[in-house]
Formats: sequence, structure tokens, C-alpha cells
Amino acid sequence: MLTALVLVPLLGAVAVAVAPAAVSRVLAIGVSVGAFALGVAVLLMFDTGEGMQLTETVDWISAFGVHYALGVDGLSLLLVLLTVLLVPVVLLAGWHDGDEDPKAFYAWTLALEALSLAVFLATDVFLFYVVFEATLIPAYFLVAGFGREGRSSAAVKFLLFQLAGGLVLLASVIGLYVVSAQQGPPSYLLSDLMQLDIGTAAGRWLFAGFFIAFAIKAPLFPVHTWLADTTERATPATSVLLVCVLDKIGTYGMLRFCLGIFPEASQWATPLVVTIAVVSIIYGAFVAIGQDDVLRLIGLTSLSHFGFITLGIFVFSSQGGSGAILYMVNHGLGTAALFLVAGYLIRRRGTTLISQMGGLEKATPVLAGLLLVAGLATLGLPGLSPFVSEFLVLLSAFDYAWWVGAFAVTGIVLAAIYVLWAYQRMMTGPTPATVEGTPDATTREWMAVAPLMLALVFFGFYPQPLLDTANPYVEGLMSHVGVTDDAPAVPPGTAGHEEDGE
Repeated sequence: MLTALVLVPLLGAVAVAVAPAAVSRVLAIGVSVGAFALGVAVLLMFDTGEGMQLTETVDWISAFGVHYALGVDGLSLLLVLLTVLLVPVVLLAGWHDGDEDPKAFYAWTLALEALSLAVFLATDVFLFYVVFEATLIPAYFLVAGFGREGRSSAAVKFLLFQLAGGLVLLASVIGLYVVSAQQGPPSYLLSDLMQLDIGTAAGRWLFAGFFIAFAIKAPLFPVHTWLADTTERATPATSVLLVCVLDKIGTYGMLRFCLGIFPEASQWATPLVVTIAVVSIIYGAFVAIGQDDVLRLIGLTSLSHFGFITLGIFVFSSQGGSGAILYMVNHGLGTAALFLVAGYLIRRRGTTLISQMGGLEKATPVLAGLLLVAGLATLGLPGLSPFVSEFLVLLSAFDYAWWVGAFAVTGIVLAAIYVLWAYQRMMTGPTPATVEGTPDATTREWMAVAPLMLALVFFGFYPQPLLDTANPYVEGLMSHVGVTDDAPAVPPGTAGHEEDGE
């Protein structure tokens, strides 16, 4: 089943590449819907709380202990479902984003989906590394081939940062082989590596290689500079794939590999990582406030959000871990909606500059409403799903250290500033003559983002399905790293007083 989930979009990419251009769009959307159906089938087969399931393991390179190994647990399931949901949404919403070469655009999109799914499902570290690096191929061509002027240089910058992280990761992957071979037959299976007795010094050096690669991918301060340049130059559809799917590999890797294989080193590095996360939260929000390019602004907001996710991971608590996983899902939903609605407005106005979009609210009330909901989700409004994850992360941050929580809370205040100020400049005020008659959202456009809006509202009021999926994984991970959450303390005699009605 998991192999089929990867192969459907991969073979679909080949089919789109060789099909006539006239049918490439419809074929690509059909393939992505098929992948979504398989994702739902995996969900229905998944038994919450049972650990890694639907596993597939086949020897690949026996001499090095490499396997073709796939599996799904609560963490990977949520990211798989996010991926298979976003790709058809992006293909439908970005109907004209690939007009320059529709066959190439849709083929690379499906290839990126297939490789991203393989990353989230891989349970062999070497296989993970191979597909981790392979995702750069379709991502590079999507950025370099489609978008605005300057996209080629943005694509090169993106590629150089990612390759640098990949080389550091490769060094740690080789180091894992050496450690594994010293203790018996070598193996890259995650289940075997989690049982290794890795020395303190070796574990910390290997952890550093994994963390640096994932910090670049996520990204975090100060290795984030490729992010805003890429989202500014790429198409909105491509930015959704990069920020809402591909960048999740970074925080996914921190949970799966940094904490899973190097628990001691992860706790040793916690003070530094928490500081980096807090700086990312505040710096990303401050820089976003001053942006005039709406796509660059949205990209920088994600720097702040990935800081929240990383903070939730490295405070080492069940609330923080569950909040971080929910944050990955909810950030994907909210930021995708924000990018796509911004893309609709850019296509109508012919500019990405916020200062040239004033007064659109009266001419395009539906688009204004969609932008407002997506923006309020980004700033964590109660009743929308990002609030739940943000609340859990902040609770765990205050529990870790009051000053960490206090600094992190400022990210919410700053988010309100950059979201509401951007909305005010884009939508409110007098309607210029050049704006009058601007067409509102078409049926295709609002239907494309409707699933995202529904998910934001539904999980905002009822996040339990997401928590039920994430919590067993987080509990197992906390047990593996040797962290036990403190139980609530009940003052002596309280229970007796309650029984007496006092």
C-alpha cells in the first residue's frame, strides 16, 4: 500500500510528461486525486496507538545494511495526509501558474509529491537520505522554470543551501554506518539505530550533522535567507509545495531522527536549539512587518512559525511534541490558503506589492473574506486550528522556562501586526478607479481553497482527531528519550474535602 502511494504520483509524473499538453492539467489533477484516495485508504487501515504499521522491508544493499523500508505511524500519517491534500488543491488553484510549460510544471509537481511521500514513509536512514536529496530536483526546476524575474538566481541560492545541508547530513549518515558496524552487522533501519549504544561524543557530532541539515530545510535562523528570496520569485503554487510540504521535512527529521536516534545529544543541545527557535520566532515576525511584497511577507512568517514548531519539539514534553506536530499540519493548511489567495490577487492586479493593492475589499468581497480567514489563522485566532497548536507549544514553553514562554508570546503579538496591517493596506480604504470592476473569486478558485478553510475551522473547534493520531507517537518518543511529564499535584486532603462538600 505504501509503495503504491509513492508510485501513483511518480508514474503519474511520467505520464503527464509524455501526454499531450492539452490533457496534462486534467491528467495531473486526476493522478493527485488518486494519490489522495490512497492516502485516505491508509488512514482507514491505520490503527491509532499501534506504532509503526503497514511496514515493508526488503534488502537493498546488504553489505551496508541498507533496506528499502517503509512504514507509517502517527507522525508520518499526518504529514502524508497533508501532502496528498495540498497537491490537488495546488494544481486546481494554480491552474495558470504553469502556463509557460504546463506539462513540465505538472510533471515536476507530481514528482515532488512522490518524493516527499517517500521521505515521510522511509524507515531506513539511507533510503531517507536518498529521497531527501532527490526532492531537490523537482523543487529546483519548479522554482527556476516558473515564476517572476530573478527566479533563476533564487533557485540557485535555494539549491546551494539545500546541498550544503545535504553534505553535512551525508557525513552523519556515514558516521552512523561506522557506529552500527562496530556493534554487529551494520544496519540503517531506524528500529535498529534507535537501539544502538552511541557514545556521548560521537552522538553529539552525528546529531549536529542531522540538525544542521534539518535547520536549513525547515528553515531556522540564521540559515533561512534562501526562504524569502524563493517565495518572492516562485509561483504561489510552488511556494505552497516548498513551504507547506518540503520544509516540513526539516521539523519531521528533528522528531524522527534527532530525538529518535540521538536522545542524549538532543537534550544536551536543547538550550542552544531553544534559543535559536525563540530568535527565529521574533526575528521572522519583525522582518515580516516591514515587507511590501506579499509573497516575501508570507515566506518570512513561516520562519517565525518554524521557530514555534522547533520550540515545541525541543522543550521535551508531551504537550510540546503534540503541539509541534499539530503546528506542522495547521501551518500547512493556513499558509497554503494564504499563498493561494495572494496568488489570486496578484494575477488580478499584476503586482505583488501590498502598497499597490489598496481598496480591493469592495470589488472582491469573497477574496477579501478568504484572505482574512487565512490571515487570522496565521496569527492564531481562537476558533481556527493554528490556535490549538500554538497554545500547546506556549504552555510547554512556559513550563520549560518562564522567559522562553514570555519571549515566544511576543511572536503572537507581532503576528497580529503583520497580518492585520497587510490586510488593511491590501483591502481597505477608498477603492481606486483602477480597482473597480476587478473580478471576484471564480468558482474554481474558491472551490480550490474551500477544503483548507473547512479544515481550519473544523480542527479549530475539534482538534481531537489530530491529537488522537499524534499523542501515541509523542508518548512513545518521550518514553524513548527518558522524559516523563510531571503528573498534576493534588494537595493532601483535597479529595476528602470535596467529598464532604467543603
